[in-house]
Amino acid sequence: MESTGFDLVALLSQLSIGQCLALIGAAIAVFMAGCGSARGVGIAGEAGAGVIGENPDVFGQVLVLQLLPGTQGIYGFLIGFIVMIKLNVLGGAGNWTELSFAQGLQILAGCLPVAIVGWRSAIYQGRVAASGIQLLGKRPESSGQGISMTVMVETYAVLALLASFLIIWFAV
Repeated sequence: MESTGFDLVALLSQLSIGQCLALIGAAIAVFMAGCGSARGVGIAGEAGAGVIGENPDVFGQVLVLQLLPGTQGIYGFLIGFIVMIKLNVLGGAGNWTELSFAQGLQILAGCLPVAIVGWRSAIYQGRVAASGIQLLGKRPESSGQGISMTVMVETYAVLALLASFLIIWFAV
């Protein structure tokens, strides 16, 4: 039988342990930050549905609060993309950057801040956003206060993004 598609097993057999560790780190960053964002956006969305049901005029303000926990998923995706750039994945499988075990481990470790902090902070940010949405239900003029409180949680996700970026960028 002739193979016409992408052969993952053949590709993985050509990669070094360092390259595999770096790819695992990228996958963890994307997966964990994305799962946290999905959960946070869901928490805020549940609160938003109830408030909009009672006052449809606050939809735009509710939508802003619901979207904020989604940024951590973007941060995880960005770190995953940076790892692929470092590995030269986009240049083709034959031209990937060679990594030692230690370099691959450093990139994997560099992916963990955005993965773990992104996952947890997105969930916490979803909870704060849900509270801000409830505030909007009672006092629609308070959207700035709700957004400000929700953005405060974002600070730690941004710090984790910066830490991951610096660790990965200077790994090789």
